[in-house]
Amino acid sequence: MSTLKLRPFIPLIIFLVMAIFLGIGLTLDPRKVPSPLINKASPAFSLPLLHAADKKLSHTDFIGKVSLFNVWSSWCAACRQEHSFLLNVSRQNIVPIYGLNYKDKREDATRWLIQYGGDPYVASAHDLDGRVGIDWGVYGVPETFVIDKKGTIRYKQIGPVNDQNWTETILPIIKQLQAEAS
Repeated sequence: MSTLKLRPFIPLIIFLVMAIFLGIGLTLDPRKVPSPLINKASPAFSLPLLHAADKKLSHTDFIGKVSLFNVWSSWCAACRQEHSFLLNVSRQNIVPIYGLNYKDKREDATRWLIQYGGDPYVASAHDLDGRVGIDWGVYGVPETFVIDKKGTIRYKQIGPVNDQNWTETILPIIKQLQAEAS
């Protein structure tokens, strides 16, 4: 008989529980979601290069040097924000930058690089169907990974690389990793 008295309140209880979870979720910053790949080997891949479909970029290209792996697309507005910054970093020769052109048409991507001032990448892989991006845990572009000399992911930047996150976080990690013995 007591369950009959509670029955009219069940929808209200369910609504309150859902509202609490939604309220908690709205307070979280998606840029601070930790990647399960941190301190793990970079996922294996081999993809055709954006500018030379007969050549490949693979996870083994990261071995032996600290690298950045930047996931970008021509359709990504935030990628435009970070592009000139990446061009400046590339010109300084601090760290090689590799790209993953994500879910993009080859001709759109190459046109975009020209339109926005050039190509900051040592090489950029073409991930048309997005499968490699999924393996890397990409859920939005741009995303940038710092990879150590052994090919291990050490940091993931969600969102555009800019002066603040570069100076405060990314560059110190790169310098520390470059100073470490192989």
